[in-house]
Amino acid sequence: MRTSQVKRDTKETQISLALCLDGGEVKVETGIGFFDHMLTALAFYAGFGLTLKAAGDLNVDGHHTVEDVGICLGSAFKDALGEKKGIARFGSAYVPMDEALCRTVLDISSRPYLVYDAEMPQDMIGSYDACLTEEFMRAFAVNAGVTLHMACLYGKNSHHITEAFFKSLGLALKQAVKTEGNAVVSTKGVL
Repeated sequence: MRTSQVKRDTKETQISLALCLDGGEVKVETGIGFFDHMLTALAFYAGFGLTLKAAGDLNVDGHHTVEDVGICLGSAFKDALGEKKGIARFGSAYVPMDEALCRTVLDISSRPYLVYDAEMPQDMIGSYDACLTEEFMRAFAVNAGVTLHMACLYGKNSHHITEAFFKSLGLALKQAVKTEGNAVVSTKGVL
């Protein structure tokens, strides 16, 4: 089983996370309802087991919590993959959500990078600041060692755009972590 556990305690957040790339229970508690919904969708569509409890300075705003969860999830993901032997490495997915269509393409390359192309028509989705989606994706990509390209091709509703992004990330990760052999998929022999 490809698993990892991460704890992060700062003056702004306290996070405990357990990740299994091969499935399991999904239970997420961050104090931000919409973010919980998005992380649950990501784990579900990726086929991951994810147990996450986060407490953050939500009296300030959700930024520290969302970004630090991205850091922890990325770190756990990288750790759970180990030497990356046999993984497909690449993944991509399009997800429509009503009027919105989003695309995610990624490479588990050990070369972290984020290209994020989306305008959020509404600033807030419940208590979740729509601009935090980009912060989460950046924190995840950098700490996971993933080259991540995300684009909203069109959409008029921030909820739909954000949900399509999280679901497409899950689907792309599911493809990329699938075991197809026992060699590292790289002409260099290492990722």
